[in-house]
Amino acid sequence: MKFVHKTTDIHMEVDVLAENRHLADHNQERLRSMGIRSVDVMGSIGSGKTAMIIALSKILAEGGVKVAVIAGDVTGQDDYDRFKEAGIIAYNVNTGKECHLDSALIDRALGRMHLDGVGFLFIENVGNLVCPADFPLGTDHRMVVISVTEGDDMVRKHPLIFQDSDIAVLNKVDLAGYMEVDVSRVKRDYAALRPDRALLLTSVRTGEGLDQVVEAIRK
Repeated sequence: MKFVHKTTDIHMEVDVLAENRHLADHNQERLRSMGIRSVDVMGSIGSGKTAMIIALSKILAEGGVKVAVIAGDVTGQDDYDRFKEAGIIAYNVNTGKECHLDSALIDRALGRMHLDGVGFLFIENVGNLVCPADFPLGTDHRMVVISVTEGDDMVRKHPLIFQDSDIAVLNKVDLAGYMEVDVSRVKRDYAALRPDRALLLTSVRTGEGLDQVVEAIRK
């Protein structure tokens, strides 16, 4: 009986992931047909995702690009409120008990948002480095953000999300000395997983490295 139960669980998981990827393809086609570039921003709580999205949105807006954001959280609307206060078109999505956004939630959000004239969409995923990895949303890019305040072992502890992301950012590098974090060690860990990519170093507070992130997400 245990063997049958285990097999059923595996089949259900495969079906859920397959359906999510099917809807993700639909989301991508929908966004591209509207001329909207997009990025799924993943990372732990406190890595600086919200502040980074606001900073990147400002840079894009200065270049004439209209930006919108989908703010994903288990509950509440704190990040949504921050986006609205920054003057960004925003839509709030609460997942309830789920630790990640999925493509069905994004499909519904896109259907309810006013995206006329929008050229770029950020999707801020629920804050953790585990669950979002298995659930692509249909964006052009998947970006993972970590910070030096989380230590220098984040890449080694969470390899899957870095393998499944085409952009990786180490944020708050201006605090590395205070946190006694060896940035070069984080870079080596990432290079071991993704030798084809460079870890981008940023500080939203000082503005360091943000232009490189903008360049990466616009490719």
